[in-house]
Amino acid sequence: MGHPWVYSNEIEMTPEVKDLTPGVITTFENAAGEPIGTGMFNPRPLVVGRILSTEVNLKIDEDYIFNRLSRACALRDRLFPEPFYRLIHAEADGMPGVIIDRYGDVAVVQINTAGFSLLENELQSALKRLLNPNAIVFQRSSTVRTMEGLSLEPDEIFGKISERTELIENGLVFLTDLASGQKTGWFYDQRGNRAAVAAIASGARVLDCYCYLGGFGLNAAAGGAKAVTMVDRSEPALALAQAAANRNGLSNICKFEREDAFSFLEKAVKAGERWDVVIVDPPAFVKSRKDIAAGLRGYRKLLRLAAQLVEPGGFLFAASCSHNVDETAFSEQVRHGLADAGRTGRLLRAAGAAPDHPVHPFLAESAYLCSELLQLD
Repeated sequence: MGHPWVYSNEIEMTPEVKDLTPGVITTFENAAGEPIGTGMFNPRPLVVGRILSTEVNLKIDEDYIFNRLSRACALRDRLFPEPFYRLIHAEADGMPGVIIDRYGDVAVVQINTAGFSLLENELQSALKRLLNPNAIVFQRSSTVRTMEGLSLEPDEIFGKISERTELIENGLVFLTDLASGQKTGWFYDQRGNRAAVAAIASGARVLDCYCYLGGFGLNAAAGGAKAVTMVDRSEPALALAQAAANRNGLSNICKFEREDAFSFLEKAVKAGERWDVVIVDPPAFVKSRKDIAAGLRGYRKLLRLAAQLVEPGGFLFAASCSHNVDETAFSEQVRHGLADAGRTGRLLRAAGAAPDHPVHPFLAESAYLCSELLQLD
């Protein structure tokens, strides 16, 4: 039916199958012995098979990867005016477990499946053929790799990168540290949501919690906000956000606070502070299924605190990037948080990730970002 994953309980695990090299390219067959397609097999994780194509005996090599990269690049170049985007988004771009973010002439790569780990050299060669980048950063520290039996290792940089890399989003210049920043350095997935918040920020006092490198806050400032307060507990991230504010001529209306977001929100509630626009875009509260209950309570508390800080008639933007929290569950916590805060309002916009983070049409699991923009009474 098009779903690209095969689970361990769906495979006849003979001794020969169990002994296959993790990540091996093979042909999958149904119970009747009819071929389903070509894919990668790893006997270790829950998802043992990742189908790449319904074509049987397809050769997965540098040319295959180059073709996938070329198609993905053509799509992004149609979507965005500058070469700053997510180039490869795993299954949705036909490369399971592979994430590639592009920063002009620098590519940051995460390989989180055993199959593409075996093809790392071919991937690197294909990237060089397509983009001829000044540098490629391979990140191998994601804990997702351990599920595939891959080791966690320090980043490896081919070429040279500067201490501060510039990127362009919605006409603004931002700064990131590709050697030691979070994830792949920038969260391109919120591009459209940041633009939506900026569109209602004119003349507003804005609070941006979990601001990281200033994505939401600086977009709001450029959208005409009167004053923007950005909160994050990371000193290096705030330093880059402040440098970007200076770079864009927005530092006169931006204030930066280094503090834990929950602590800041609780103090602001006690002090009776209010903002016209409040943004809460936290890191994932739910890392695995066992964390769901605690994570949902965290979202509910976050929304309760944030809602209390919104001026009547003001706006609240909230997001979740937890893979294990779907749109329905997140929306429920938003409602609970509003009720706990004694607030009502209206939902203006519910959105996922930007289009350079496409969703595989047969793999609901590839949709992970949930967000809601509300006006509160």
